[in-house]
Amino acid sequence: MIYLDYQATTPLAPEARDAMLKWLDGPDGAGFGNPHSPHRMGRQAAAAIEAARDKVAALFPPGGQVIFTGGATEALNLAIRGSAGDGAVAFSAIEHSAVADTAKAAGAHEVLSVGEDGLCDPAQNLPQDARMIAVMQVNNEIGVIQSVSDWHRRAKEAGVLFLVDAVQAYGKMPVAQADLIAVSAHKFHGPKGIGALWVRDGVALTEQQTGGGQEAGLRSGTLSPALIAGFGAAAALAQERMEADAAHTEQLWTRARDLFAGWELNGSESARWHGNLNIRRDGLDVARLMSDVRGVMFSAGSACASGSGKPSKVLKAIGLTDAQAKSSIRLGFGRYTTLDDLEAAAKAINAAVKEQDAWI
Repeated sequence: MIYLDYQATTPLAPEARDAMLKWLDGPDGAGFGNPHSPHRMGRQAAAAIEAARDKVAALFPPGGQVIFTGGATEALNLAIRGSAGDGAVAFSAIEHSAVADTAKAAGAHEVLSVGEDGLCDPAQNLPQDARMIAVMQVNNEIGVIQSVSDWHRRAKEAGVLFLVDAVQAYGKMPVAQADLIAVSAHKFHGPKGIGALWVRDGVALTEQQTGGGQEAGLRSGTLSPALIAGFGAAAALAQERMEADAAHTEQLWTRARDLFAGWELNGSESARWHGNLNIRRDGLDVARLMSDVRGVMFSAGSACASGSGKPSKVLKAIGLTDAQAKSSIRLGFGRYTTLDDLEAAAKAINAAVKEQDAWI
C-alpha cells in the first residue's frame, strides 16, 4: 500500500513510539503510574509529562502555557466555549467543523468570506460585537496558508481574542502569533488521542470539563504519560527536522505537479503548504477511482467528511460547483513518502482516470 493521506493522519515516528513504550510497561517496568499520584511512580510519570510539555512548548510562541487535551477538537472547544464574553465568534468559511460547529453551538457567530484562492482577507468587516476571530493557519483540505500575522494584528486592533487552528502547521513551519492555538499530535508523526491548547499569558479561560482540576484547572482527567511522551518526542523531532522535512516535501510537490500536470489545482498555489495537493478533473467519478486504485491511500476530501457523500464545504466556499467538488481528490505527503511511492501512485491513479475517460 502507498499512503498519501498525510492531512488525515501521519505515520507514527519510530522515535515517538520508543518514547511511549516505557510508560506502557506493566509492574516489572513500573512505568504505568498515575502522574497525579504522590508516590515515586506517580512523580516519575509527572516528571516525564513536564519534560514533554517543554518539548511541545518549544514549537509555540513564547509567553504562554501548554494545556494537554485529548486532541485538537477538544482544544478548540475549550478555547471557544471557555473564553469569556457574549459577543460573536467570527470564523473563516473554510474552518474545520471543530471550529465552525462549536462556534455556532456557543452562540452568536459570523462567517468570514474567502476568495477563489481560499484566502481570507483580513480587511473585511467584522461583527461589531465580535469577541473572537478564528482563522486556521493551514487548511486541512486545500492546504492554503492564511495571512495569520495580519489577522493577529487585526484582532489586537479590534480588542478581541485570536484563535488559530494550527493542526496542519505545527511541526512543519513556525506557528502563528495568537491568543489561543490548537494542535494535534497525530498530524506530525505523534500518537492519536493527544493534543494541546496553547494559551497566551493573561488570557482567562473557564474549565469546560469538570472533575479533578488537572491541567491548571482547565482540563480535568488523568493524563496519559505514554501519549504525552510520544507527543513530546514527535515535537522535538519535528523541530530538529523542520528544514529537512520541508525540503523533502518541496521535492515531492515539484514532482507531483509534473505527474498530475493535466489536473486543475484547487486553492492558491503560492500561499500553500506543499505537502497538500488538492486537484480535480471535471467529470471524474472519484468513488470509482478510489475503488479502482485501492492500493493507494488518498482522500476525496477531508477524512472527517469524505464518507458523507456531500460536496466539500471548503471546495464550495472557494466557488466550485457540486460537480467540481465531487471530482476532486486530495493527496498528502511528507517525511516518510518516497519519490518511488509518489510515482507509483500517480501511475496507478492516472491509468484509472484514463480508463474512465475511455468510457465517457
